[in-house]
Amino acid sequence: MLFGPDRSGTAAGDLGLLLFRVFLGLALAFGHGLNKLPPSERFIGGVIEMGFPAPAFFAWASAVAELGGGLLLALGLMTRPAALLVTINMTVAAFIRQAGDPFGERELALLYLAGVAMLLLAGAGRYSLDALIRRRNA
Repeated sequence: MLFGPDRSGTAAGDLGLLLFRVFLGLALAFGHGLNKLPPSERFIGGVIEMGFPAPAFFAWASAVAELGGGLLLALGLMTRPAALLVTINMTVAAFIRQAGDPFGERELALLYLAGVAMLLLAGAGRYSLDALIRRRNA
């Protein structure tokens, strides 16, 4: 308790989770995913370079994971499945697409990866559509 009590599972902790989830999701959706739709020939070419089969399909899948997954994360709807898709996408970005790049160029993908992995493990928190749906179904 160096800086005060642990706030996980409290209203304050869930408010912090809400702010983090909304910022991360909207930044991912509008800062990255929206710019990739429809996938450009250059983006599809990058998928080809990584050796993926059906590169146009995987380019679309990546863009939809970022835009759709980011929006779902911001809403706190289907948070863990959305976080899983984005985790896979950011793992590919950080460790395959940017494998030979210096840390500074991989840093953003790694930050997104860490953030979505945290949401995958923690869930959306009480201030989310996931929690609202759970309360209504209980």
